[in-house]
Amino acid sequence: MPSTYFKRFRMGVDLAAWRPTRPLPRGYRFVPWNEALLDVHARTKFRSFRAEIDATVFPCLGDVEGCRRLMREIRGKPGFLPAATWLVVANDAAGDLEWCGTIQGVVDRLGLGSIQNVGVVPGHRGRGLGTCLVEQALGGFRGHGLRRACLEVTAGNSRAVRLYQRLGFRRLKTVYKVVDEAGGTGQRDGSLTPADTHLVAEAACL
Repeated sequence: MPSTYFKRFRMGVDLAAWRPTRPLPRGYRFVPWNEALLDVHARTKFRSFRAEIDATVFPCLGDVEGCRRLMREIRGKPGFLPAATWLVVANDAAGDLEWCGTIQGVVDRLGLGSIQNVGVVPGHRGRGLGTCLVEQALGGFRGHGLRRACLEVTAGNSRAVRLYQRLGFRRLKTVYKVVDEAGGTGQRDGSLTPADTHLVAEAACL
């Protein structure tokens, strides 16, 4: 069966050397993790990724129920870290809340802060919200006593790669995600992993 390979970079940052650089723009605010907001994270994730390359690399990101399943899996991780899990919300012209950004973080088995997904909804991009979300998560990791954080990003997402480099992330490893015509995925760097165990994977829509 024909397969497509997507190059991805694993990147890491030294939290001791990292310093925050940008506050949220006026009109936006952070909302901390709350169990009642799991579905809000899922729907914001879906709105952020459904038309992006990462919905091809990880098909669950292109489906609302897939994003709900992914959020439940992230929440169920032993290292799930509320302090690195945030939403961004804005008030629209009518004063209603508009959910426009999401990020999740876990502490992995090596004791590293692992950014899971960063998403910014179309219409709110280009305002630095992605930078603010990543910095908020990094602050949560450092406040938890962690010394390093990591993520994975699809190489074709050049804007995200440049953003992480500006924030001090450096490439640690290159891996290849394989996607077949039936929608199955795996990751190859000498090993093969099932599609939905990618929870270290980060895919930013900035």
